[in-house]
Amino acid sequence: MTRAIAAVPFAPYHESANHSVFRQMPTPPLTLNLIEGSVSFQFAPEAAQTLQSQIAALMTSLKVVATKGSPATKPKPQQPMEYRYTGDVFLEIFCNPNIWSSPFAAKVLITLRDDRIRLTTEAELSRLVEDVSQYLEQSS
Repeated sequence: MTRAIAAVPFAPYHESANHSVFRQMPTPPLTLNLIEGSVSFQFAPEAAQTLQSQIAALMTSLKVVATKGSPATKPKPQQPMEYRYTGDVFLEIFCNPNIWSSPFAAKVLITLRDDRIRLTTEAELSRLVEDVSQYLEQSS
């Protein structure tokens, strides 16, 4: 007994068609590398861009503090960075640029919490810069 195989014409992809194959991939979690260990959580790419711009402003403040003028003049105190994000989790990142000798020595205080857990720790600023940049590359 032989079976007949019917030829099905190829239907090109149409934008209005609902194809599950073409759904947008979820964004990867942001992983922050801490001084000891790391933490990963869901984070919006738009929030990461905001964080990246605030870090850039912090780096400028750190450079102002690091470039000391004559011994008689003190550099003008710089504003601390206080970043807050509320989404799936609450994230707060704080850094006072006036206490660090250079951007490379600076550390940030990180608080990450949700309804079940709270983590308060510190991380190196240079590592935070790398983590946020890597996240933005992965999520674009």
